[in-house]
Amino acid sequence: MKILVVDDEKLIRDVIKEYSSYEGYTILEAEDGIEALNLLDENEIDLIVLDIMMPKLDGFATYKEIKKKKNIPTIILSARGEEYDKLFGFELGVDDYLTKPFSPKELIARMKAITKRSSPLKDQFIYKDLIVDFKSYTITIADQNIKVTPKEFEILTYLIKNKNIAISREQLLSSIWGYDFFGDDRTIDTHIKMLRNNLGKYRDIITTVRSIGYKFEIPHRS
Repeated sequence: MKILVVDDEKLIRDVIKEYSSYEGYTILEAEDGIEALNLLDENEIDLIVLDIMMPKLDGFATYKEIKKKKNIPTIILSARGEEYDKLFGFELGVDDYLTKPFSPKELIARMKAITKRSSPLKDQFIYKDLIVDFKSYTITIADQNIKVTPKEFEILTYLIKNKNIAISREQLLSSIWGYDFFGDDRTIDTHIKMLRNNLGKYRDIITTVRSIGYKFEIPHRS
C-alpha cells in the first residue's frame, strides 16, 4: 500500500515512515501542499496523512484541491483539537482526524481501519442461504426476500464491510446519518433491534459489544 505523508515537520514524517515500514507500507513524503499535489499527479496513492498547519498551502486547502482530482482516503493531523476544525474536516469529507501529539500505533490502527473500509465490497455477501446484494439493495434468506428499511440495509452493509470490528454507536450515527444528525444512541439500538428481527435465524451475526456498540461476525459453530 502506498501512503502519502504531508507534514512540514520532518520528525513527524520520519516517525510515521518508521512505524509504517513495519507494516510493509510504501511511504511518499511532502513538506507542503504544493509538493503533495505534484506527487499525486505522478503516483497512485492509497491513503493520505495530511497536516493542517503547513506553509504555502494548508491542509484543508490542499484537501480541497485533492478532491477535485481524486477521491483518496485521508487522515487529518493537527495540533489544533478544536471541535470546529474537526467538524470542518469531516464536512469536507476527510475520513479521520487525529490531534497532535498522537500515538504512532494509534495512527497505524486508524490507517488499517480506513483502508479496510475503503476497499470495494464484492457485489454480494453470502452465508449459507443468506444473501445480501449490495447493488440491488436486497436481502434474501432461503430465496425469500427480506424487507428492511434503507437505513437498516445501510447499517448491515457498514457492519459487513467492517466484519469482526467493534463499531461504536457514534460511528454508526456519523457514517449512516451524517454529522448533522442530532439523534442519540437509542436511534441505533432501535434500528439494530428491527434489523435483527428481520434477519430471523441469522440475527446472531450482529453481536452486541458491551459499552461500545455492535459487531458483525459469523459464528464459529452453526
